Amino acid sequence: MKQYLQHHEWHIIEEGFQPEHNRISESVCSIGNGRMGQRANFEERYSGDTLPGNYVAGIYYPDKTRVGWWKNGYPEYFAKVLNAPNWIGIDIAFDGEQLDLAQCKVESFRRLLDMQTGRLERYVTAEMADGRKVEIASVRFCSIADDETGAIRYSVKPLNFSGTLTITPYVDADVINQDSNYGEKFWVEVETKTKRSQAYITAETKKTEFQVCTGMRFSIFQNGAKIEFDSERVHKEKYAGRSVNVKCEKGKETVIYKYAAVVSSLNYAKEELLERCQDAVKRAYDTGFEAMLQAQADAWASKWEEADIRIRGDVAAQQGIRFNIFQLYQTYTGEDARLNIGPKGFTGEKYGGSTYWDTEAYCFPFYLATADQHVARNLLVYRYKHLQKAIENAEKLGFTHGAALYPMVTMNGEECHNEWEITFEEIHRNGAIAYAVYDYVRYTGEKEYLAEYGAELLLGIARFWSQRVHFSKPKGQYVMHGVTGPNEYENNVNNNWYTNYIAAWCLRYAGEALDYVKENAPERYRDLIAKTAFDEAAERTRWADIAGNMFLPKDEQLGIFLQQEGFLDKDVMTVDQIPAGQRPINQNWSWDRILRSCFIKQADVLQGLYFFEDHFSEDEIRRNFDFYEPLTVHESSLSPCVHVILGARLRKEEKAYEMYLRTARLDLDDYNNDTEDGCHITSMAGTWMSFVKGFGGMRVYDDTLHFSPMIPKQWTDYAFKIRFRGALLQVKVTQEQAIVRNLSAQSLPVKVYGKEHHLEAGEELSVGIK
Repeated sequence: MKQYLQHHEWHIIEEGFQPEHNRISESVCSIGNGRMGQRANFEERYSGDTLPGNYVAGIYYPDKTRVGWWKNGYPEYFAKVLNAPNWIGIDIAFDGEQLDLAQCKVESFRRLLDMQTGRLERYVTAEMADGRKVEIASVRFCSIADDETGAIRYSVKPLNFSGTLTITPYVDADVINQDSNYGEKFWVEVETKTKRSQAYITAETKKTEFQVCTGMRFSIFQNGAKIEFDSERVHKEKYAGRSVNVKCEKGKETVIYKYAAVVSSLNYAKEELLERCQDAVKRAYDTGFEAMLQAQADAWASKWEEADIRIRGDVAAQQGIRFNIFQLYQTYTGEDARLNIGPKGFTGEKYGGSTYWDTEAYCFPFYLATADQHVARNLLVYRYKHLQKAIENAEKLGFTHGAALYPMVTMNGEECHNEWEITFEEIHRNGAIAYAVYDYVRYTGEKEYLAEYGAELLLGIARFWSQRVHFSKPKGQYVMHGVTGPNEYENNVNNNWYTNYIAAWCLRYAGEALDYVKENAPERYRDLIAKTAFDEAAERTRWADIAGNMFLPKDEQLGIFLQQEGFLDKDVMTVDQIPAGQRPINQNWSWDRILRSCFIKQADVLQGLYFFEDHFSEDEIRRNFDFYEPLTVHESSLSPCVHVILGARLRKEEKAYEMYLRTARLDLDDYNNDTEDGCHITSMAGTWMSFVKGFGGMRVYDDTLHFSPMIPKQWTDYAFKIRFRGALLQVKVTQEQAIVRNLSAQSLPVKVYGKEHHLEAGEELSVGIK
């Protein structure tokens, strides 16, 4: 763990420059608006250790998969989230001497991410190599009020000299991905255009031929007044910039306002891009920095009004949950059904692809409860629109008759993951997508979705499971060989309990969904049968047979479900027995040693118990939790949240609190020594779940909202709000009582600790903590 960032309820603060942590800070202080985003790189030139990163949603490159031995069905490419043209650059020089903090003595440094208003600030005092001292102050943001634009206020002040200040604002498409094969660059220049205070570059991606136009316009102020200036064009490949020389005086500030826009061919015709970018830049310039900043603050205030989670008595915990919510809202707004939630969002390029099973298993509940219903619905529509690709993915592996295997990683519905044991074996992802359909219908009550989209998707998934299992004569049951469960520290296993369980559940739920459509939308049902050549009698009979006779490994003596067949043949030992200094094991052990060990990367059996809590008794959940949690190294960012939820249900307060801090501060404290590559965006939704479903005990059973709150002893109280079927509720929990208030104009039944209450509009109820 690295604990160099200061604790603050609303801010992420780095006090003092630590170059060895710069990449971590660049990740943590990233900003975005759902359409574009960037790491917290410096505006001026920096020759030290840095990972430059600007990203545009939906823009990717299909890099050729590199394997030593090509296997049938292997993905043709690995989709890379592209480092996009850079709009933040402002080179600064004094009398020809370039400002570069890597070459300076940094006397004071403060980098601050203001989560309440959505802006990044930086304040620096530095001594250059020739003895000149300079003060820098910058504020920038990606506007969520106008998501094509961003703006910077950048000021420089000479402290012990006067001279000529050269200012060069620019946009730059000559960028590279950290993970590019052989250092290949993915952008080609289409067009550049500059004039006095403006610069534009249109660049196109190789192969995919996406075009992005990035533009900027700037103004310069001295002594509080806007100055006139002449500028020169700076000529470079894939670069558009203007250079200005002005006089600077000791102790006096020069302020550069830079307004930028990023537009892409996802949203406009290519021949319109330059004009649209110019329009957006003009819109920002005419609005002005202060007005844009106020609009940004107002937009964030609106989001926080509904989605904030407040904790009193524990600043580290408070900072953690707000940081997670902030990054989630920066990453995805739900207004474009073509987009999804990448595991690094706009904070880094690692993992590639836009969509993992993380979206359905972890992110989906957050958007269900904190945003308008159409946002979560768009996440499901995204998968429905990829259904044909999922069928094609399954066909490549030999499946037939409309069986659908959704990809492990995708940008457009095609599989683009490049590890065999994940790509072809971690098939439980199909179950998570089906579960999201169930979760949506259960939470919103909108069963009509099943007729419109859901049943057809579930049919394809059920057909996959029906073909993926086989019947074992010795067992007299259906089995599934050669899979990888959520625990990726076990590959190519037989009968992973979670995979088998969710497969059987999918078959049952697909049948229920089809029954609903048949009864309530008969015309749509007839169309569905014709479209999919569905043999109702034969296929439903097989589904029922498999679901009722699926082999689920269990150890009767211990009373636990076995992660997979033969799991207890391992040398079972607990995590506290790993020698000091050897964790994380994925950075210290060979892969062979990890695979042979009993250690678990993330919740596996417990993932199934979290999804299907109401299928199991509390004793069953407790026995499995007590057995598997001590074996879990939590080296997946997705692991701690599940353990918080189950731990809180079992009233294991200390364990739930420990795991909550781990998930909430995973990136802030760099728990797994990997934040420098980008933040773990999808696990941040898991942090929200750990709070609301864990400490708040929120569930939905039988169309009714349930709460079973608990509160860690470290906290004075906490409060959160959620939406549910048109209502807005606030839950406040103190050490003595749980208070539920209906903030909406409609009445709503709720259950607290199992007792039903009917909350009228504006009504509040108070129940003693149990």
